[in-house]
Amino acid sequence: MTDVTVKIDGQDVTVPEGTLVIRAAEQVGIEIPRFCDHPLLAPVGACRQCLVDIPDAGNGRGFPKPQASCTIPVAEGMVVETQNSTAVKAQQGIMEFLLVNHPLDCPVCDKGGECPLQNQAMSHGQGETRFDGTKRTFPKPINLSPNVLLDRERCIVCQRCTRFAEEIPGDPGIALIQRGAQQQIGIADDKPFSSYFSGNVIQICPVGALTSDDYRFRARPFDLVSTPSVAEHDACGAAIRIDHRRGKVMRRLAGNDPEVNEEWISDKDRFGFRYAVRERLTSPMVREDGELRPASWLEAVAVAAQGLAGAGSVGVLPGGRLTLEDAKAYATFARETLRTPHIDFRSRPLSEEETEFLRSRVAGTSLTYADLDAADHVVLAGLEPEDEAGTLFLRLRKANQQGLRITALSPYASEGSRKLGAAVVLTAPGAEAEALSQVSDVTEASVILVGERLATSPGAYAAAAELADRTGARLAWVPRRAGDRGAVEAGLLPGEGGLDAEAIVRGGLDALLIAGVDPDDTADPAVFLAALDQAGFVVSLEQRVTAVTERADVVLPVAAASEKAGTFVTWEGRRRPFEKVFDKPAAYSDAEVLGHIATSLLEPASAASGAETNTASSSATGDRVGLDTPPPSGSGGSTDGGGLRLATWRLMLDNGTLQSGDKALAATARPAFVRIPVALHEEVGDVVTITGDRGSWTLPALPAEMADNTVWVPTNSFGRGVWADLASPGSTVTIEGAQQ
Repeated sequence: MTDVTVKIDGQDVTVPEGTLVIRAAEQVGIEIPRFCDHPLLAPVGACRQCLVDIPDAGNGRGFPKPQASCTIPVAEGMVVETQNSTAVKAQQGIMEFLLVNHPLDCPVCDKGGECPLQNQAMSHGQGETRFDGTKRTFPKPINLSPNVLLDRERCIVCQRCTRFAEEIPGDPGIALIQRGAQQQIGIADDKPFSSYFSGNVIQICPVGALTSDDYRFRARPFDLVSTPSVAEHDACGAAIRIDHRRGKVMRRLAGNDPEVNEEWISDKDRFGFRYAVRERLTSPMVREDGELRPASWLEAVAVAAQGLAGAGSVGVLPGGRLTLEDAKAYATFARETLRTPHIDFRSRPLSEEETEFLRSRVAGTSLTYADLDAADHVVLAGLEPEDEAGTLFLRLRKANQQGLRITALSPYASEGSRKLGAAVVLTAPGAEAEALSQVSDVTEASVILVGERLATSPGAYAAAAELADRTGARLAWVPRRAGDRGAVEAGLLPGEGGLDAEAIVRGGLDALLIAGVDPDDTADPAVFLAALDQAGFVVSLEQRVTAVTERADVVLPVAAASEKAGTFVTWEGRRRPFEKVFDKPAAYSDAEVLGHIATSLLEPASAASGAETNTASSSATGDRVGLDTPPPSGSGGSTDGGGLRLATWRLMLDNGTLQSGDKALAATARPAFVRIPVALHEEVGDVVTITGDRGSWTLPALPAEMADNTVWVPTNSFGRGVWADLASPGSTVTIEGAQQ
């Protein structure tokens, strides 16, 4: 790309050909007022605030009137004046026009104190107004969605929100309606504004027309303390800013990190923070006479140490919410203090094949968002980015719009795949290995992204590795939880002779140390709960009351992400350190609590004596259903043959624990439904009963183009979830019409 030199306010500026005038001015520190312009959105020239005078367009002739600098590309020899009388008069005129109907409610507006309109009215507007009429008013607010509220009289029709919705996530649910003086933002006629990323329009609105139901009228910027942090809801590592006041989070905003999330975050990252204050454990507890009672830290730590020291064999299940520092502490505590190899962070269906894959293909590797941008082809297997990795989804969509080819192996062509422009290879659960072996046009410039769901598909991880080795493509694993990749790096996988998470549960160990594990997430919730009841001693490190804490012998409350400093490791292998937001007394990280227990262990050798072997657990690895073995017979059949293959994954917004307490966010969650083949839908109707080996659900049904003999349900959007209420991993289900 060639460079061109232009003169802006007398300064020579050399920039690449095609650069917009407003960007060229930024290169030399010249500020041009603007509202509609945003560096990550396509130029539109809607607000006209960035008008400049161009006396020479590079051809010896100038424009007869001021031009919007956000839409004019530079040309060699161009001369631009941003502050002469012509430009200033134009900018002041536009500002006066925009303020004609804008209400004078800055003291009560949520944008007050951080409002571009406020700031630029002062810097580029006139001191007095000539308008003496009655300003336009509307009933307010309008709910664009449960999260996003619109005050129409404030809107200057810059179209940032509508452009974002269409261009970035591909959810064009808001649009310009009416014409002329009545033109306004409204909900599109053909589709509601339902987006996992809707909160971004609030942050980029330059005038306070769009507000958050969660934050509206609750604070002002000058009241708040801001702390940069990292989102804890997925493995993408999105940069966020936490605004808080007197020990309480008031809102979360997207941080600006061009290498990761640019300026966008999901609604889950933005609004999902009340879990840290609702139903929190406030003090340690110990079990006495069958009941949990509050205890001091000294007593609880001593009881935990005594119980673990006296156990012959101990299993450690640290879950996937950990920072890297906490994960390393669990690894050290298990292997050096307890001398046990029985440790596993995975609180979900898993397999021995996945264990080996994580050790050999994930630990120590790195693949970045920039590598995705440079790839010629991305293959997705066992991964639905829109639901499971929001930042990754936005980066893939952006790359696709710039020419990236995407292939998705999926049981049905999802909305997320459509937004990514992906070619969907319809793949039944368990058939991913065969599908991967047949993917074409994979080169050394390609990237293969595999999700944690492939653990339930025998041979799939091996097929992905073989495809990468054969073609030279890059390979990366994208887990669901923020701490999973850090857990792999810290070695929270079974040691030599050790049991994995499912075998630990089935193995009848003497003691269990558990943190951040929801039994309903595991492959067999009933077995997990039974193991808790049967274990001789259970220690729980947890933030909230759970089914684990209710059964534990010692409960030790630990800090949430905002209450400690740490590092998350993203799916890329990128380390994302973050600061402590709140310095709360007795809010200890997992690492600190483990350190106290280790110090209190009077006889560490006794804990080691029986922990290195466990004959009772040796048979447990063969008890899994549909994990290391192919699905049961009938899984490829029809409803007449005894079963349909069950596909499932978690929606971004569901019944997850970390979304508890956020009512507006919960109201935007997509409803639970069953996706079934079109022909089957015609047979059974719009409401069906789906029955598995663990129970039945009656849900609305939607027809879809599906892989053969396959149905899909969301994992955790109904009841206690699929594994607790419906079916075991790898099993089949039946469908029949329900009585309405």
